[in-house]
Amino acid sequence: MADQILPTNDWPANAVPSDLIPPGRKRLGWAVMAAATLGLLATILVQILYKSEVDTIGFETWRPVVYAYVLWGVALGIGQVLTRGEDGQRALFLLPALLFTIAMVIFPTLFGFYIALTDWNLSSFSGRRFNGLDNFWQMLGDPYYRNALFNMVLYVLAVLVEYVIAFGLALLLNAQIRARKFFRVVFLMPLMLSPVAVSWMIGKSLMEYRFGPAATLARHLGWDNPAFFSDPIIARISIMILDAWTFIPFMMIMLLAGLQAMSREVLEAARVDGATTWQTFWQVTFPLMLPVSVTAVILRIIFKLKLADIIITVTSGGPGGATDSVSSFIYREYRDRSNVGYGTMLAMAYLVIIVVFVTWLLKLANRFVRNVN
Repeated sequence: MADQILPTNDWPANAVPSDLIPPGRKRLGWAVMAAATLGLLATILVQILYKSEVDTIGFETWRPVVYAYVLWGVALGIGQVLTRGEDGQRALFLLPALLFTIAMVIFPTLFGFYIALTDWNLSSFSGRRFNGLDNFWQMLGDPYYRNALFNMVLYVLAVLVEYVIAFGLALLLNAQIRARKFFRVVFLMPLMLSPVAVSWMIGKSLMEYRFGPAATLARHLGWDNPAFFSDPIIARISIMILDAWTFIPFMMIMLLAGLQAMSREVLEAARVDGATTWQTFWQVTFPLMLPVSVTAVILRIIFKLKLADIIITVTSGGPGGATDSVSSFIYREYRDRSNVGYGTMLAMAYLVIIVVFVTWLLKLANRFVRNVN
């Protein structure tokens, strides 16, 4: 009878449900979770040593690790119920999401860091071989990777120009103009298309060097050699235009929603006070739109950091890597050179850069909005 939970009426005044669970039941729960955790870690360690050819004891496949992981999840649920009672039962609803995140996000990331420390080329017969930080030192001296990082800086800075255009279109579509609904649909059409489709329709067709309509028009206007993707600078600008044409409607629709949610009384009060159109925009509309603007720009930058499909389809990174983004360069490292180990090191380094940059960007944006407001 000592291990039974007290009735609700006999609870102490300041007690919580987990305090009323018998100590023996809690110890059992912790023992179950500890045993399952140690078993899972031991299974993973044995398999890693076996696959690294450090030890001869192990499994031919990773299937036993999957079984140990499932058992660990079951033991974790049982342990939560034993140690926390009703709170543990409620935690069971979050447990599948936690296990899914570990299996599909955390474990692949850790495995990616391991692959980044290996020499693994699919075209080689030697297979995967641990080489420490050799891939990292190779990455630091790779001029093509540095060029891809420099291109990403340019592509991200182009978001500011895209924001200005998107804001102008949002103001236009928010005004009382004829066929406003029609123009909203027309301006949203690029967003409905796949970037690959945009690449073929515009980059491979309209801007084709010999017979493309854009090249033909450029010749009539006096451009003798209208090669949009042969000169490095023009090729970068062309990629920026293609990507902007696809994603400017994304920012435009967010800014348009913010404009429509603004209070009309504030704008009318500014007009009554004698403010001009520019003063109303700069001193009233723009400050009130800052939270929406910051959100739209940050989301657009996140999408920009993943830019690859347009580049791969139109230029394949050329000429001479001039248009490469980091994602397209990593893709070609996998596809053209089959260099899995080095490509994974590039991807892991880029992941760290993105996490640090986006974290800093979010803090900077929050501080900027607070100072303005």
